Amino acid sequence: MQELARGVLQKMRTELADTVQYRLPLGDEEVPMNELIGKPISLQYLGAINCTHCGRKTKKSFSQGYCYPCFTKLPQCDRCMVSPETCHFHEGTCRDPAWGERTCFADHYVYLANSSGVKVGITRGTQVPTRWLDQGAIQALPILKVSTRQQSGFVERLLGEHVADKTNWRAMLKGQVDPLDLAVERDKLFELCAEGLSELEQQYGIQAIQRLPEADQIEINYPVMNYPQKVSTFNFDKTPEVSGVLQGIKGQYLILDGGVINIRKFTAYQVAFSA
Repeated sequence: MQELARGVLQKMRTELADTVQYRLPLGDEEVPMNELIGKPISLQYLGAINCTHCGRKTKKSFSQGYCYPCFTKLPQCDRCMVSPETCHFHEGTCRDPAWGERTCFADHYVYLANSSGVKVGITRGTQVPTRWLDQGAIQALPILKVSTRQQSGFVERLLGEHVADKTNWRAMLKGQVDPLDLAVERDKLFELCAEGLSELEQQYGIQAIQRLPEADQIEINYPVMNYPQKVSTFNFDKTPEVSGVLQGIKGQYLILDGGVINIRKFTAYQVAFSA
């Protein structure tokens, strides 16, 4: 095999096409991955992790790529990014108010996706359709446009009482996902949550929480030659060298003949890539 790139690992870049196109950023290079399916590849962890924000060396990666000081100080690592309904901007305690205004007071979308069955999620408008590709969804449908991240969190929590808000990643990687009519699922949810949605609309205004009845369902195909029957994972912290024949790519996972590796989990690791 020939080394193609080395440096700090980042999550794969995606492009929605007839089949999702993947590129692996590594140092100053971006390796086109689709053309490597069916071929042997190797990823070797070089023993160093550099914070994705400040660049300092760290023994452990926090929140997918940050050193501990950045993890405790940066707004993108705050608890409200995982649970948007806990936003504390109005209390004057946001870690970076300017960042919060740019990020959390921009339009967000509440969506339904089918990655391992129907699930509800939220994403910034700038992350459509990237968010769905990163999750390995085979179908996605935006159902509401919401004015702030916190409000979208309230909606997600309401709808999450009736559908999942997380992906069963093992089922997603096995390809055991039946197609759904997400518009039908949306209408069911709106009916089940009619009272709660009405209360949120009254509280924040109809313009703040807009329904999207005309949105189109997106169908997504991934470059997978063979799905694993049993999912076993590689971990750089335990196995510094990961190699095998690349069977496919779905979400942020490389599917090898001997197991899978979540590239996003190892953001900021120094890695050499060969094929």
